[in-house]
Amino acid sequence: MPKQKYYVVWKGRKTGIFTSWAECEKQVKGFVGAQYKAFGSEAEADAAYLAHYDDYKGKVASSGKWRMASVKPILPSVCVDAACSGSPGKLEFRGVNTETGEQIFHAGPYAEGTNNVGEFLAIVHALTWQAKHNMHVPIYSDSENAISWAYTGVCRTRLQHAPKNAILFALIRSAENWLAENEFPEDKILKWDTGLWGENPADFGRK
Repeated sequence: MPKQKYYVVWKGRKTGIFTSWAECEKQVKGFVGAQYKAFGSEAEADAAYLAHYDDYKGKVASSGKWRMASVKPILPSVCVDAACSGSPGKLEFRGVNTETGEQIFHAGPYAEGTNNVGEFLAIVHALTWQAKHNMHVPIYSDSENAISWAYTGVCRTRLQHAPKNAILFALIRSAENWLAENEFPEDKILKWDTGLWGENPADFGRK
């Protein structure tokens, strides 16, 4: 039996929350500039409808699930994530404000990278960004490998060095050097609980 979905229409012939695609389609099909999205629970849909379409545009539907969780991520905080088209492939990474989703930094694309490398570089970039701005808030990542590499100070990637990705290896060396010269608390980098909170707010929405 298909899982019940809830369709939020922010802009259409009628706005609101609809429990079938047929009803949602009536409101948005052929309507110029229609704004709508499907959600997996009524609570997520309710929260989304009270928010703004731009908060969900281009993001997976579960990206705001953390707002309804019984145990929420620490706020304020920074979330980081990476996106890689292939392995190796074109890589980019970024950091956002967990609560607002506002992008704090973005890097890439870089050729011939891997997702784990991007996740590692994103964590270290967030650490250096916070140090530069004298900020002291947790950093969330959904990559256990990258978190482990950051704490040990070594990027244990199996990515092969090649002329196309020379800049990535230069960034890795720079990140490792920074980690060797700087200390941070054991609870500084935390694991994002995707099962409980949905997709990381920094997710690129390309899954």
